[in-house]
Amino acid sequence: MPGILFLCIHNAGRSQMAAGFAREFAGDRVSIYSGGSEPADRVNPVAIEAMAEVGIDIAGYTPQKFTDELLNRVDVVVTMGCGDTCPYIPGKRYLDWPLDDPRGQNLESVRTIRDRIRENVTNLLKELEG
Repeated sequence: MPGILFLCIHNAGRSQMAAGFAREFAGDRVSIYSGGSEPADRVNPVAIEAMAEVGIDIAGYTPQKFTDELLNRVDVVVTMGCGDTCPYIPGKRYLDWPLDDPRGQNLESVRTIRDRIRENVTNLLKELEG
């Protein structure tokens, strides 16, 4: 089963939304993980609200720091704005999705980010599932 790790700095917005979409769309066909280089204390409440609007609940997740174990467990690492703080392991497939950080943004702006993430996740899963 393929695995995807979604990474951003705080693991509170972009990576949590991406993981939420991936879990919803892929079910148990893909292992989904998320992490951050400097995890926040909680998931961004505006990201939670934006995802709830599309029927996906990410409120029960807690930001976490990525680990070498997580990195070694996956086939694809998707980075979203963490730059040099994101890890690199040779042999892993890396994708970088340049997305604005939802931190401090209003719901309308976060909806735009959410919709771009949904499109990216959909395309990635189609590619992985062949």
